[in-house]
Amino acid sequence: MIRYIRHAAAFCLLLLVALLANAARVQLFEADELNANPANRRTTIDRYDQPRGNILVGDEPVTGSKDTGEQLAYERTYRHGPLYAPVTGYASQTYGTTLLENAEDAILSGTDPILAPLPLWGDITRSRQPGGDVVTTVDEAMQRAAYEGLDGRRGAVAALDPSTGRVLALVSSPSYDPEVLSGTGSAVTDAWTRLNRSASRPMLNRAIRQTYPPGSAFKIVTAAAALDARVVTDPDAETDTPSPYVLPGTSTTLPNEARGCEKASLAEAIRVSCNTVMAHLGVEVGLDGMLEAVGRFGFNDDDLTIPSRVARSNFDTDMSDDQLALSSIGQFDTTATPLQMAMVAAAVANGGDLRRPHLVDRVTTGDGDTVRRPGSESYHQAMEPGTAQQLQRMMVDVVESGTGANAAIDGVTVGGKTGTAQHGVDNSGTPYAWFISWAQAPDSGRPAVAVAVVVEDASADRADISGGGNAAPIARAVMEAALEN
Repeated sequence: MIRYIRHAAAFCLLLLVALLANAARVQLFEADELNANPANRRTTIDRYDQPRGNILVGDEPVTGSKDTGEQLAYERTYRHGPLYAPVTGYASQTYGTTLLENAEDAILSGTDPILAPLPLWGDITRSRQPGGDVVTTVDEAMQRAAYEGLDGRRGAVAALDPSTGRVLALVSSPSYDPEVLSGTGSAVTDAWTRLNRSASRPMLNRAIRQTYPPGSAFKIVTAAAALDARVVTDPDAETDTPSPYVLPGTSTTLPNEARGCEKASLAEAIRVSCNTVMAHLGVEVGLDGMLEAVGRFGFNDDDLTIPSRVARSNFDTDMSDDQLALSSIGQFDTTATPLQMAMVAAAVANGGDLRRPHLVDRVTTGDGDTVRRPGSESYHQAMEPGTAQQLQRMMVDVVESGTGANAAIDGVTVGGKTGTAQHGVDNSGTPYAWFISWAQAPDSGRPAVAVAVVVEDASADRADISGGGNAAPIARAVMEAALEN
């Protein structure tokens, strides 16, 4: 009998060892796979069982969380949702996350190891911390000035601090309230359907995810390329540009909206926006030279993030000379986000040193202790300092005596460049009105802000002045808000 008991005991011990081995296999080696299994509802329930960390503008949260009492307990709420939607994005129990809610999800949800009190704490305990907070670089007054300036029209505004790269305003219009997507149920799916079917595309972030032909605003980039390449050594000297100008290798004549462009100097071509001069200079710089120049400003960068992903601004890498001529005045296949064009203005204002744009000032624990601060860093030396000084003077002339008069601010140094991008068959579509600018207070040693504005549905003729008429007043309002800080 004792022998049988021993056998039974040994068998039970074997079963116990097998059970422990299987538990270790599941908990240590298969845990990640099981957690990622879509059929595992517990992961989703756990995600929403505590409040989400907040996104802040200044010292004020523009997000929150509410306890619904449902199985997925906490839903996201938004203060001034349409105003800050291009910054925050949405955090939806049905549709996931976008923009900052996505880029900083680990912090906001409390799963980022940086929030843990000790290294590997979360891996050992399988726990997560209270959600951390993300403090943005956005200035409330500037954001509101841009939003109210667009007044529901299709368009966008991006504003940067040229000296640091801080994103001071990021507005897309028309906008939407991300809170309508926060939870679950028919109300959320109906809102999703309505927003996606809207002809105005309110969920499209036009400031960083939509690219437009930049039109004459791009001439600042071509001017920088021409000066750096020594194609132009004296901005005030006549160029050898004929008028009419026939695109190389074609019989097509490139028109000017402005007068007096024949052999106009670079400075005059920027002031009144001569297509012929700038197209001719782009061809003289050459494709390789233009590609090198546009790359320093951020064009053709597939990896730019702020930390939300920014759409690539394009300048074709393989073109004939006639296509290069058109590309050099912001036409053909040249496209740019409003953020990219704000970077162009910022590079000029900051002496050629283009700072990397960033939207997050710091990341904190739920108790307010800073755990990460990205800081300012150089992105590229976009142009030589001497070139930047010459372009500063030319952009000031645009505002003081050229097409950008509507951006002028009494007692303040303002530089700008208008642009109207034509599109559609035979340019039949309504032009996009652009204005890029920067402002510096008289008692300051550095520029306060660089701004880019695009208005899609500008009711304007196809003259370059429409950028000054539709977009420049919005830029002025944003600059004034920056100068009041």
